[in-house]
Amino acid sequence: MSIANDVVDGSPVSGPLSGVLVADFSRILAGPYATMLLADLGATVIKVEAPGTGDDTRTWVPPTSDDGTATYYLSINRNKRSIALDLTDPADLDVAKRLAARADVMIENFKPGGLVRFGLDHESVAATNPSIVYCSISGFGTAGGAGLPGYDLLVQATSGLMSLTGDPDGPPYRAGVAVFDVITGLHAALAIVAALHHRQRTGEGQKLETNLLSAALSGLVNQTSAVLAGGVVPNRMGNAHLSLFPYEPLPTGDGELIVIAANDGQFRKLAHAIGAPELLDDPRFATMGSRNAHRDELRPLLLARLATKSAQEWFDILAPAGVPCGPINTIDEGIALAERLGLEPVVEPGGVPSVRNPVTYSATPPSYRKPPPALGADGDEVRAWLMSD
Repeated sequence: MSIANDVVDGSPVSGPLSGVLVADFSRILAGPYATMLLADLGATVIKVEAPGTGDDTRTWVPPTSDDGTATYYLSINRNKRSIALDLTDPADLDVAKRLAARADVMIENFKPGGLVRFGLDHESVAATNPSIVYCSISGFGTAGGAGLPGYDLLVQATSGLMSLTGDPDGPPYRAGVAVFDVITGLHAALAIVAALHHRQRTGEGQKLETNLLSAALSGLVNQTSAVLAGGVVPNRMGNAHLSLFPYEPLPTGDGELIVIAANDGQFRKLAHAIGAPELLDDPRFATMGSRNAHRDELRPLLLARLATKSAQEWFDILAPAGVPCGPINTIDEGIALAERLGLEPVVEPGGVPSVRNPVTYSATPPSYRKPPPALGADGDEVRAWLMSD
């Protein structure tokens, strides 16, 4: 019996990671998102869950699908197998150790040091599987922050993101999605692929560590750079941008429209499209820096023009003129837009709809083989395979 190669339509998966076995001891979002991306590319991912409730996100409701499954769980667990293991039970722990010993990749997000007592920490696993690529995800690293729980909201707050989000005179807000969990998952997936490439060249496995706070500070990009290189501490500006204007929702005759002029050429197009070419002769608006310095003078001049037509009318004028603009959609409208643009955003492995992997490959495309598994759905098959030696 071989479980390390998935089959689609009777043929082995040909993705770039086919044949790679991932022991997934992670839960909630960052780790499962990383392993779903690996699974999309052909890796065989065995998701280890606690008996009873399984992954925490199975209980995060509402909303649910028609069969009562948490949609949060469904969003990040396709293409995986599930086995329920109680690591305090000697027999189950033996299964877990057998899985770790066979795996090419192990990923976990227990609190730092939490797997030592089970003999599933990197040092213990690498003793029997020295080529393992072992990835640990934490909230705040393994030094002074080792004891801190790693929830995205905590990191949005402590990293400074919430200090940037909201109206200038209002309270700080979290982002509408667990953005740093997602960014951390992306970093983890990239690191795993890089480590597998290193192993292919050298035969060496290695330990990878990432954490939400480090990923957050990296993901804050220009905002952390403003502090480090510019000595400026950014703060809340609502929907405005510190370095660009216009780059925000602007009111029209019947609602707001996102309008962007991110360089001088786009501003020229905007000025002509709204029938205000005289703005181009005003030295206050000649460059991006000067427009930022005089945004309070420029804003009412733009709004006076935009008030003469509806948001849809302006979209129909500005978009063909080469001015980046767009409506503020709801999520369903965003999905519908992607469909109209031919991006085919929805896939349905096993009849369960989800958003497709966002990267296209000319030779090794992602595949969508399995719906997110029920808790322990593959336990018998996985146990039999692990015990077959």
